[in-house]
Amino acid sequence: MAKGGRINKIFAVIIFFLGCFFQALPVEAKEPTLPPHLIQSVSGEDIVEGMLALDLFHCPVLEEPDLETACENVRDTVVRIDMGKAYGSGVICWITADGAVIATNRHVLDYWREETGVIRFPRGYYAGASMLGSSETCDVGFLLVEKEEIGLQAFSGLRCAFSDAGIYGGLRVDEAIFCLGAGREEDEMIFEEAVLEETDKYIEAFGGKMLYGRGFAREGMSGGGMFDGCGRLVGLLTGGTYQNEIAGVPVDQILVAYWEVTGVTGD
Repeated sequence: MAKGGRINKIFAVIIFFLGCFFQALPVEAKEPTLPPHLIQSVSGEDIVEGMLALDLFHCPVLEEPDLETACENVRDTVVRIDMGKAYGSGVICWITADGAVIATNRHVLDYWREETGVIRFPRGYYAGASMLGSSETCDVGFLLVEKEEIGLQAFSGLRCAFSDAGIYGGLRVDEAIFCLGAGREEDEMIFEEAVLEETDKYIEAFGGKMLYGRGFAREGMSGGGMFDGCGRLVGLLTGGTYQNEIAGVPVDQILVAYWEVTGVTGD
C-alpha cells in the first residue's frame, strides 16, 4: 500500500473513533442537498491497521497502583484455553497484523490439540489457534489466533497486556500483585491478590528461577497473568501449593522465550 494511502486510512480511523465520543449539536433544519463525493469508506481491515499504527490494542497502565482498577483494565487480556477434558489459562501478549499471540505455560500446551482446542475470550468470542512453539529453557509456550479465525469485528475488540523486560528489574519484595486466570465455568475469571516474597527463587520442580510469593492459585489458572498494581504483566502463573505459595515465570523470561520460538523480539 502506498504511504499516502495508508496515512489517509489511519486518519479515517481516527475520525471514526472520535465520532464515537461526540454527539452532534442540534442545528436548524435545512433543505436537503446532495452530498459531495468525498465519502471515505473504512473497512474492518482499515480499523485494525489504524489501531495497530496508533497502538490502541494495549491495555492502559495506571500511574498509581490500584489492584481492582488494574484488574478491570487487563481482564480482556486473559483467556481460557479449552482442551477437551483439560483447561488452562493464557495471556494475550501481542497483537499483530497476523493475529493475537497468547502466552501460556508449556505444561498447559502438553494437552493442546489444534483439531479440538478452543480459545475462549472474555467477551464471549471463541476461536481455534495454531501452536507457535514452546521454550526449551522455561515453562512458556505460545499460540496464535489469526484474525480471520475470530473475525475482524471481534478482533478489533481484543486487548493485549503491557509487557516489557524493564518491569522485572523494578519489582520489589513485599510488593502487592494480583493473579488472573480461568475458573471452572467457561465465562469465569478468577482474581486473586498476592504478595511477592522473592523475584528470583530457584524452584527445582520448574528447573529455574521463578517469581515466588504468597497467594492462592486454583486449578485451571496455570498460564494466567501475574500483574503489578498498575496493570503491567510481571509473569505467568505456573503453580501453587496448599500452603498458599505461588510461583510464576518472570516477564523477562517470557520475552526471551518468544524470541527463542519466533525469532522476533517481544518489546
